[in-house]
Amino acid sequence: MRLFDLSLRQKIPLWGSVLIVASTLTIAAVLLARSYDDLKQDLFISSEALGQTLANTLFPTLLHDDLWRAFEIVQAPFRAEARNNPLDVESIFVVDPDIQVFVANDPKHLPTLARLEDLGPDHRRLAESLRTQPLDKTRAFDFKDSSHYYVALPIAEGGRQVGTLVISHSREAFWARFLDLALRSVLIGALVIAGILPLNWYWGQHMARPLVDLARRMDAVAKNGPDCAEECGSRESYPYRDELGHLFVAFDTMRTELQAKARMEREMVQTERLAAIGRLAAGIAHEVNNPLGGMLIALDTLKARGEATLQATKTMGLLERGLKQIQETVAALLVQARDQSRNLTPEDVDDVRTLIQPQVLKKSQQLSWQVDLPATTDLPAAACRQILINLLLNAVQATREGGRIAVTANIVSGNLHLWVANEADPIAPEQMEHLFEPFVSHGESGHGLGLWVSYQIVQQMGGCIAASCGDGEVKFEINLPLESATCDNVSA
Repeated sequence: MRLFDLSLRQKIPLWGSVLIVASTLTIAAVLLARSYDDLKQDLFISSEALGQTLANTLFPTLLHDDLWRAFEIVQAPFRAEARNNPLDVESIFVVDPDIQVFVANDPKHLPTLARLEDLGPDHRRLAESLRTQPLDKTRAFDFKDSSHYYVALPIAEGGRQVGTLVISHSREAFWARFLDLALRSVLIGALVIAGILPLNWYWGQHMARPLVDLARRMDAVAKNGPDCAEECGSRESYPYRDELGHLFVAFDTMRTELQAKARMEREMVQTERLAAIGRLAAGIAHEVNNPLGGMLIALDTLKARGEATLQATKTMGLLERGLKQIQETVAALLVQARDQSRNLTPEDVDDVRTLIQPQVLKKSQQLSWQVDLPATTDLPAAACRQILINLLLNAVQATREGGRIAVTANIVSGNLHLWVANEADPIAPEQMEHLFEPFVSHGESGHGLGLWVSYQIVQQMGGCIAASCGDGEVKFEINLPLESATCDNVSA
């Protein structure tokens, strides 16, 4: 996996850590370079101040060629200062105009009247520089690969130079001081990084978590559609009103609009299907009913003559039953709710129980019947009977042998409430979407028109029908308004 493909929960803290470490190292390098220059500058300034004092004191001594007094003067700094200071002077000596040692604090290494170039490579380069460069002011010498730093000052007064004062510092002691300072800086930087990096990882992951959550929700919408529930979360998951909060609000608005669009598309598809079925039914009625009626009339005429043989009579009976089945199917396709002169009564519901009872007993099923209706209900009896018969036939067919079926009928809030429940396996979601469409059967037998016919009757009566599954039961609930008011929705 490439670095840029990592999750924001790792990428933001990782890049933040790289930035913190790089910034700390850069700042530390700049500060160390600045500290090195400052330390060297302090060394030269300190040497120059000491040299000016010594030069002023040494001038009359060198003028009178007082060697012992000069030795006491160059020895004085080593007696007065602490020897553990890294900026301590390592040696102080004076050379005459011929670049010979006149006096030194350490005569063993820098003997009097010794030629400076004969005392080692560092002193040879110093002697060459003193001869070639005019020494009218304080000068610092930092020779490459040298073990010392040198500061040289002219011993002069009134334009007369009687010698040169040289102060040397150990490069090793200087670097020891600088490395000690660098080590302290590194330790401080390491402590700062150790404190900031955990905070960076915490805040980086804290800031990335809403973005990761929003990406997960968008993936859920792309994969499962806008009706995702747990995967899409809720509006309160990010309560702040910053830019991320606006993104979450925009996401919820988009999801709501997608849900509305999906519902509209489903309703349009269902409407188009029903319209197509209506046109198909009209064509079937036109093309089938007329010849069908003619054939039934012809069969009645043949039966009325009484001259047919027994075999012909059986054949005509089979033809008549088949043609009537075709006629019933066409009538189901062209179902319309017609106003009836007779209103619904409890006896109509009892008739349905009487008609369905043989089917129930045949499968040893248990039928629970709870009906509480007034003496008359302002609804067409034939339509209500047909709805109840269709639902009960489907329930008997879908229920196993010995299973339970329950029927409830009563008046609730100005509506006739019918409830048919039966023991059965739950209906699959993809089947539930097309439950009330014609010619869609979910059983081994049947033409799939019973629920569609019931749905059409309920719609024409201004009612609503809903199906649900749970606890090993399939339930159908119908509400039919007793007045002109209609139900709020129809659930399929």
